[in-house]
Amino acid sequence: IQSLDLLGRKILGNNGATLKKFGKLVAQLVEEEGVNEKMSEFITPIAVLGEQMTKFTTEIGFKGFQNPDEVGAAAVDYLRVAGHLVFGYFWARMAQVALREIAAGNPDPFYLAKVQTARFYFAKLFPETATLMRTARSGAAALMDTDAVFA
Repeated sequence: IQSLDLLGRKILGNNGATLKKFGKLVAQLVEEEGVNEKMSEFITPIAVLGEQMTKFTTEIGFKGFQNPDEVGAAAVDYLRVAGHLVFGYFWARMAQVALREIAAGNPDPFYLAKVQTARFYFAKLFPETATLMRTARSGAAALMDTDAVFA
C-alpha cells in the first residue's frame, strides 16, 4: 500500500514534482562535495542514482499509462530504490559532518563510527539499487499470469 501510494500518487500523480524537489537536495550536496576526494565514496553513488531515478521513473510512468498493472508490479521495488536514495543522501550528509569534525581534530569516536557506518551502508546495502531497478523493469506479466495457479 505504501509503495503504491508513493509511486502512483506522490510521484506519478504529480508528474515527478516530489522527486524533482528531493533531487535538488541531492544535486546541491553533489555540487558542494563533488570535488572532495574524502567524500567521493558517498557522493558518487547518490549522484549516479539521482540521475538514474529520473529515467527509471519515466520508464515506469510510460509503462503504467499503457497498462496500470505495471505501476503495481514496480511499486515495491521502486519504493526500495527511492528509500536507498533518501538513506544514501542522509548517510552522505552524516559522513560530511563527521569528516569535518575529524579534520578539525575532534577525538570523539562517535564521528569515526558515523563514517564507518556510512562506508558499510554504501558498500553493502546501497548496491541493491541495481537489482531492484532491474526487477522493477521486469514488468507485470510474471505477476499477473496466475490463472493456472488457481485452476
